[in-house]
Amino acid sequence: MRVVSLVPSLTEAVAVTAPGLLVGVTDWCTRPTDLTAARIGGTKNPDTAAVAALRPDLVIANEEENREPDLAALRAAGLNVLVTEVRTLDQAFVELERVLTACGLSRPPWLEEAEAAWAALPPAPAPRPAIVPVWRKPWMVLGRDTFAGDLLARLGVRNVYAGHPERYPRVPLDELNASGAELVVLPDEPYRFTADDGPEAFPALTAALVDGRHLTWYGPSLAEAAGALRAALR
Repeated sequence: MRVVSLVPSLTEAVAVTAPGLLVGVTDWCTRPTDLTAARIGGTKNPDTAAVAALRPDLVIANEEENREPDLAALRAAGLNVLVTEVRTLDQAFVELERVLTACGLSRPPWLEEAEAAWAALPPAPAPRPAIVPVWRKPWMVLGRDTFAGDLLARLGVRNVYAGHPERYPRVPLDELNASGAELVVLPDEPYRFTADDGPEAFPALTAALVDGRHLTWYGPSLAEAAGALRAALR
């Protein structure tokens, strides 16, 4: 098969399982580091003509990361487009298996390891109220129905904006600091929060710096994410 991936997480999942299957990936597909597939633009602005020119048997996408007009253009070009939806860990496991099956691949060992790692977690401690910024200038945080929020909930972190009507609301900094949170979780993507860029905005909160790939990617990284996130949140 010839496969184009418009989702970094799914790119890694396919490439690790079957090296050489991918013929096109986005500019944001950074894993594995030895990818040689053609670059076809960003997740939000792929070059649909370039994708069609690669003559893929399958294009894999995601309803959050990719725009419907681009997916419609690919379908209009006669391409088979598989669109995933991933808002919980359980949904991620189901969708990963669906994608790999569509690519003609068997269930890989890393998927078994990931499921086992999350199933083996000890019971979550008493939930700590937290805010989870994903951008600054303006400040944006995790809201409702997010994959990252579900992972954190399994680790004893209660997102105080989980009931917000938006999935990634913009919230003024003074409101974030008055939210009642005790913890601020700062990933290094999509915005690259660091020890010197982020914690200073929340002087009264405990800050936990986490690997954004462990928090937001669904793929082979899930096998190590459970332990790594748990350690970072202690």
